[in-house]
Amino acid sequence: MPENLTWMTGVILGGGLTLVGLVISFVVWRAKGAAHGLRGVAWSLLPLAAGLIGLMNAVWQFVMSIVGILVGLLFNPAVWAGVALAGLAVVLYVVSGVMAARGVGTRSRGGASEEPKAARGGGQAGAAGAAKPAAGQVGAAPKNPKKTAADDDLADLGDIEALLRKRGID
Repeated sequence: MPENLTWMTGVILGGGLTLVGLVISFVVWRAKGAAHGLRGVAWSLLPLAAGLIGLMNAVWQFVMSIVGILVGLLFNPAVWAGVALAGLAVVLYVVSGVMAARGVGTRSRGGASEEPKAARGGGQAGAAGAAKPAAGQVGAAPKNPKKTAADDDLADLGDIEALLRKRGID
């Protein structure tokens, strides 16, 4: 394949691409209507315009550069090693997010978890009792002890149940 195109080759290539685009635009015009067909015609005229202006050589060099890069990547084992490492990084990131969401493998804000301290005998809780659950876990002390059930959003369920019973919905 040539690296550079002559002006005439650019015009011929642009004309060929325009012809293919006009055929596709005609099919689109018949299937979807004039608006879509005219848009196709507009896009189809661009390769011929690029050929007449002399830009087809620049387009050709750009396309050949991209093809060269992709072919070089396809047959390079170092690139495939990089792809494998990127895939491994994505898998590890997703797994760590799932673990963090489930609380697996995380530590409390104090730096170390409560269980190892109890096992070592450190701290006053030690062997005398179970470790105190962190805030936000099941069995944890509420954040605001002054909050009552009447303040809770779920306390209004009784009103909703009464309204449903009134409408005959059980």
